[in-house]
Amino acid sequence: MAYDLLIKNGLIVDGSGMPAFRGDVGIKNGKIVEIGKLSGAAARTIDAEGRAVAPGFIDNHCHYDAQVTWDPLCTFSPEHGATTVIFGNCSLSLAPVRKGTEERLAEFLSYVEAIPMDVLRTVNFDWETTGQYMDRLDKSLGINVGNLIGHTAVRHYVMGDECQKPGASDNQIKAMQDVVRDGMKAGALGLSVSREQGHYDPQGVHIPALWADEKEIFALGDVLREMSTGTIQAGGGQYVELKDGMIRRLAEATGRTVVYNSLSQTMRKPEEWKVHMARVEETAALGIRAYPMCSPNRVTQDFTMKNCQVFRGLPTWHPILLSSDEEKMDAYADPETRTKLHEEAVANKPDTAVGFSKTWWNYMWINEPVLEKNKWMQFKSIGQIAEKQGKRVIDAFLDLVVEEKLETRFLQAENNVDDEALTKILTHPNAVIGLGDGGAHVQFHGGYGYLTKLLGEWVREKQVMTLEQAVRRLTFDSASVFGLYDRGLLRPGMAADVVIFDPATVKCGHEVVVRDFPKGAWRIKEPAEGIFATIVNGQVLYDQGKHTGALPGQVLRNTYWHANRQ
Repeated sequence: MAYDLLIKNGLIVDGSGMPAFRGDVGIKNGKIVEIGKLSGAAARTIDAEGRAVAPGFIDNHCHYDAQVTWDPLCTFSPEHGATTVIFGNCSLSLAPVRKGTEERLAEFLSYVEAIPMDVLRTVNFDWETTGQYMDRLDKSLGINVGNLIGHTAVRHYVMGDECQKPGASDNQIKAMQDVVRDGMKAGALGLSVSREQGHYDPQGVHIPALWADEKEIFALGDVLREMSTGTIQAGGGQYVELKDGMIRRLAEATGRTVVYNSLSQTMRKPEEWKVHMARVEETAALGIRAYPMCSPNRVTQDFTMKNCQVFRGLPTWHPILLSSDEEKMDAYADPETRTKLHEEAVANKPDTAVGFSKTWWNYMWINEPVLEKNKWMQFKSIGQIAEKQGKRVIDAFLDLVVEEKLETRFLQAENNVDDEALTKILTHPNAVIGLGDGGAHVQFHGGYGYLTKLLGEWVREKQVMTLEQAVRRLTFDSASVFGLYDRGLLRPGMAADVVIFDPATVKCGHEVVVRDFPKGAWRIKEPAEGIFATIVNGQVLYDQGKHTGALPGQVLRNTYWHANRQ
């Protein structure tokens, strides 16, 4: 057989979890056609030289909803071997949207996912429905994309200015069901909802999805049951799952797979992951598909007090975070304000902390002081500095903030900092590895580097799982969860999404700042190392870290759409 692309001399890690083997992969018309020792002619041949040849990675929790409209590559996920990204998570999508309300919808995405509004204002909203949005994207894509219908967007679309109030009427719920049904008919991969109480709009009000009651959420999920297609994703699902089993009940009621954020270790509640893991095992034993996501990322935040997410939601602190830099300086210097901040953030009265542990000062470090006289503080925690200075935590923290005019760089690291716990989480069979958050929190961290981080740190260095197990976790598992049944494996007849990488060198590099967003905005980049080629639908998208110019990506659609298209 003559091939369009022939990958020779690879270590085939096929995504199934079975042992890797030496062989070649033949590709024609965007599909894998043969695997073995192949000798046919080819329009292009790549010598893998013993490198791993695997299914393209599926970056399963992203927020590229806006970025994809100007960046068809969804950088920088494909540089880390991703051939598919899935966005519209945590109830946040940019469709459906009514004419004239685009900026308000963008505000929800902007504030929750820390994407500058100046950047989002450059998006040309030339769609209204989910189907129109997907068709718009399908015209120019480098990477494959799948999108979820966000509950926040649906509620905003149907209820308008009433969307941030409780008690949707039966007629409004029916209208929301109709919107979801139309989006699913257009091929959306599913529905996303949220129970994450730390998600606010720029005015300090909870996003629309959080105002919905269970009746409304279950009604929207029932559309997927009725159509027998799609996945439900839930932001903040761990809270309600541990409280009253809502995620399990939603999965049981709809018969659909529900994935939710997240199974993780956090210093906020150091032992809770064990309780959560036991709940996950109970659910699996009942034959119910409710899977938490987990991540090898440490979930660190690099920030200044000009742009800080940590203290959102606190009654006194939240308005300060939204104010001008001058107003911030005045507030942080004011003794009366400091007393209030001490009560809320240090004494924890009232108990409203959602973005930090009760001893956050032990998990927040001075990453880069501005003034030479403060260099001794670098890499010390706020708690250590307060003790050395004999000050209250709030005073040690804010004295530095004011003195350095909000420019001090801080680093917060509270989640997934216990390697023993994280090892058990990452190897748990009923947790789905992902949560890269690509496209979000762009000035705090990258996230998408979890793909190469898993292979470098947890496979090669820590050896907590085999290469075959890790590849399955990054490919077949997510393909199965999100209904992408023609991807996630190297098999004849499957879509030719392939990544070639060097198991001996693959890793996530050190973060750097790049200015490549609209309006000259900056973001943090996590470079990839050891990725040799990323191939999408049979075409080489990235060759040794460089974009080839090809745009072979597609919008991936659900099983209902495939079964009913004309």
